Amino acid sequence: MRNVWIICRKELGSYFVSPVAYILLIMFGLIFGFFFWNALGAFVFESIQSQMSGRSFPMNLNEWIIRPLLSNVSVIGLFFIPMITMRLFAEEKRTGTIELLVTSPVRDIEIILGKWLASVALYACLLVFTALNFALLFRYGNPDWKPLLVGYLGLLLQAGALLAIGTFISTLTKNQIIAGAVTFGVCLLLWVLEWVSGYETSAWARVLAYMSVITHFESFGKGVLDSKDAVFYITVIFLGLFFTARSMESLRWRS
Repeated sequence: MRNVWIICRKELGSYFVSPVAYILLIMFGLIFGFFFWNALGAFVFESIQSQMSGRSFPMNLNEWIIRPLLSNVSVIGLFFIPMITMRLFAEEKRTGTIELLVTSPVRDIEIILGKWLASVALYACLLVFTALNFALLFRYGNPDWKPLLVGYLGLLLQAGALLAIGTFISTLTKNQIIAGAVTFGVCLLLWVLEWVSGYETSAWARVLAYMSVITHFESFGKGVLDSKDAVFYITVIFLGLFFTARSMESLRWRS
């Protein structure tokens, strides 16, 4: 585990040495900030309209603000995850340092876990920016914090699965643009597979819907910790890292 930690720390540091991490943090914060401001404005507007018309209004911050915003974070992640993973191995291959990496005494699994954990850590930093906005709700409101924590766990598991896929794709090319574009396409496909269940009920449609990453986030978004959804994300993480290891083995063989 010592080598994994060293590689993770080195890879995470490389994000912050370059402008990449800061640009991602700023853009993620601005985009989510707009969503938060818009959701809060809609909540205030609806509450005022209900009071003026004498209607009762359910003052449930979790249902009106937190749950929709967590879904928004999941959507925003589709665009940011490829930017995080596209350089993990593609940059090593472009600069020629991949040969040194695969011929070093460090095991492949340690390299893969270190780089993947660094990408997860960077994504967790992005989520911290969303937590700063939610802190305002706890300062001036009284939302339930338990569903929020479960939602964050779901976001991390979902991101971990997509980051594992992006890590594998990054080993297939030395071009970061190609790695990022393919990762975005695969992540988007895994997102929209659930749409098939809207008009088809056969077995193949249910299988495709089950493979959708958004299907398994619904329970987390509601604050429900369902083991089958957690197992799905963990399985995707394992498969993504497994295929990455097989790709690394082929690189080591060619080296």
